[in-house]
Amino acid sequence: MFVDPSIKAWLTLSLIRGLGGEGARHLLREFGSPEAVLAEPVSSLKTFVKPETASAIAQGVPDEELAATLVWLEDSQNHIVTLGDSDYPQSLLNINDPPLLLYVKGRLDLLNRTAIAIVGSRHATPQGINNAEEFANSLSNAGMCIISGMAHGIDAAAHRGALRGAGSSIAVFGTGLDKVYPAANRDLAHALAKQGTLISEFPLGTPPVGSNFPRRNRLISGMSIGCLIVEASLQSGSLITARLSMEQGRDVFAIPGSIHSPQSRGCHKLIKQGAKLVETAQDILEELAGQMVSVPGQAKTTGEDTGLLDQIGFDPVSIDALCLRSGLTVSQLSAMLLTLELEGRIATLPGGLFQRIH
Repeated sequence: MFVDPSIKAWLTLSLIRGLGGEGARHLLREFGSPEAVLAEPVSSLKTFVKPETASAIAQGVPDEELAATLVWLEDSQNHIVTLGDSDYPQSLLNINDPPLLLYVKGRLDLLNRTAIAIVGSRHATPQGINNAEEFANSLSNAGMCIISGMAHGIDAAAHRGALRGAGSSIAVFGTGLDKVYPAANRDLAHALAKQGTLISEFPLGTPPVGSNFPRRNRLISGMSIGCLIVEASLQSGSLITARLSMEQGRDVFAIPGSIHSPQSRGCHKLIKQGAKLVETAQDILEELAGQMVSVPGQAKTTGEDTGLLDQIGFDPVSIDALCLRSGLTVSQLSAMLLTLELEGRIATLPGGLFQRIH
């Protein structure tokens, strides 16, 4: 089995006990590469890290500790993406403590796609589930990648909605990629591995430990240009993701709900703190329009058969927004929209808006 020596060196450095991401990045700045760090004598390493850590680096990591990961990498769908790779998410370079490397399963091209996080309660209401799916589907069809954390409730709904769209989805794990958590989302994880991407900064075999999930959340927010909270109680972990998004300079959006619902109180708190109240996916698209990057080679829709209904989505949308999504002219769209309206597939709303009919 051939193993890229560079990948093996990155893996070894990431697994040194007591080193941590900050320490590893400091050594990389000093010596230039993982191979160079691992080749340094203990006396040199002691200048930058604790003596016991320097000794651990000099000893390296036993081959048997790397074996499972090296076997995992034999699958062409599995990858290790390091800080030195062009595929590494560039947005993560601007956060505190970017991971030294990422374990990736699925599409590498999504790692640098314009993305939005959609998160919320694990104990979501039926309306919350529906909102998460429909917002995710509309934003996905607008060309955005949807990022979430694979949890029950809103996260899973966001992934499902995104997979039905054109932009696909990334799930960030709080475990190793060989452990799907929660296990009930195993089928969803398989679908994401085929059509989207699974990522984790945690080594294979890492179990679902509580302290891992706030670290996971910083990647969810860090890879996104904005974060939408669909439903959240005041104790919801999704509020951590929202706070991290604010600290990282990302836009935060929240869907309002009933004043009587505990699952709305977290969203209402965020709105009071400055999050943008949104009622449709179009509200988000208009807010983020200047930050979205077109996808090279993305197909243009030319009519119903090539996805115009999906471009419209179930949220009200203006013809100007449809022009941006589809690449079609106003005159081309007007003819198609009239046909779809006559067929009873869309409705025309006040203000020149259009909406797909369920």
